[in-house]
Amino acid sequence: MRAGRTGFWRSNSLTLVFGGAFLVVLAAQAVAGRAEFNEQLAVAGLQQVGFGAYLTSSDFAVDVTENWQSEFLQFFLYVYGTVHLLQRGSPESKPLDRAGTESERDQRIGPHAAPDSPRWAGAGGWRQALYSRSLGLVMAVFFLLSWFAQSVAGSAAYDGERLRQLQDPIGWGAYLVSADFWNRSLQNWQSELLAVSAMAVLSVYLRQRGSPESKPVGAPHASTGVEG
Repeated sequence: MRAGRTGFWRSNSLTLVFGGAFLVVLAAQAVAGRAEFNEQLAVAGLQQVGFGAYLTSSDFAVDVTENWQSEFLQFFLYVYGTVHLLQRGSPESKPLDRAGTESERDQRIGPHAAPDSPRWAGAGGWRQALYSRSLGLVMAVFFLLSWFAQSVAGSAAYDGERLRQLQDPIGWGAYLVSADFWNRSLQNWQSELLAVSAMAVLSVYLRQRGSPESKPVGAPHASTGVEG
């Protein structure tokens, strides 16, 4: 029994550790965000809110979703971009001679699927076409849903701030073309794109021993698509 539990934790440690860290940081953000929000209310001479009320507020929701949408956008662009885009010497890139969607043999789909391959990998038609693009499609859906959630929560938070300043609310449609909405979106997008491009270039010359995000320590700088 003990060996089974140990095996589960070890074989899922990457997801469990990062998932647990996500929950801890999200809780810490809620605590810090409520404190900042109450400071703003105090300056305006308004009644402060409790923790539960802040967790269900549009102010908390917009702060969370604006970061989620940028992360899912990063992975969507990365998943699709690395199909055709290459970086010589980077483990984040495919080998230079494998740009594109590759052959059925290389991808082990259709007649080349192995007995232990996912069932839809060996199927034909729309099932294979859908499954072979499922990762990028799901990332795109998550991005659009979280971006939509950001727009709704951001509109409510923005209108709430205007009401506190005795100004008329502008509504969701006007908020979609407002500077606040696009500033929130673009400031996150640029940071994600910078991180991806920095990782692609730095991994050409720098190493992290034992990491699949790095080439082997002794691999030549020009080695492309080789993971440690």
